[in-house]
Amino acid sequence: MESRQLRDSYGGFRARLIEQLRGNGIEDLAVLRAFGETPRHLFVPDALRHRSYEDVSLPIGMGQTISQPTTQARFLEAFAFKGHERVLEIGTGSGYQTALLTYLVEQVLSIERVPALADNARQALRAAGMTGATVMVGDGTLGWKPLAPYNAILVSAVSPTVPAPLLGQLVEGGCLIIPVQDGSAGQELRRIERRGGDFVESSMGQATFVPLIGRHGFRRD
Repeated sequence: MESRQLRDSYGGFRARLIEQLRGNGIEDLAVLRAFGETPRHLFVPDALRHRSYEDVSLPIGMGQTISQPTTQARFLEAFAFKGHERVLEIGTGSGYQTALLTYLVEQVLSIERVPALADNARQALRAAGMTGATVMVGDGTLGWKPLAPYNAILVSAVSPTVPAPLLGQLVEGGCLIIPVQDGSAGQELRRIERRGGDFVESSMGQATFVPLIGRHGFRRD
């Protein structure tokens, strides 16, 4: 888990973002601390740096976005991390959520299918001084068996179904959170916990994410 003191001019903006997160119902102190210590401005394009700490999603190029902070906070709070977990993140994107995770868990493996985005995320993580996270290029719908099983798996893109390889890579009691396309009704954020041979699902409400491309996701256009 990360522990470092930021020295930049964005502290006031991060403080205001934390107050917005509190106002939107985020209560987990560890999650709020992660947002307070992670320099989001390093994970957005330079042209949008002045909007870094707004509670909105922002484009990062190649048809991808950095998610709204409240959405990411809901994601992270739902796992109730204890600090010792090994986590698989599907869809690195900007690397911001990857950075947040380094404050909350012991080890993070993040998979991104677009090489240029993976490179940008690695550079941003280095610039932020983050350790404890590895970014790889690959098909996230397959997970990553060499380091499995995982205590938690986060999927930051919407899938037509829940990819079976990801379920198989959860530890007993592990949790997967993934947005799933719910027919014509839109996207639903689902929390799935492994209990023995069963997988117990619950809904976390509606969501809006870019498509998950891969063998067990959507086909590439």
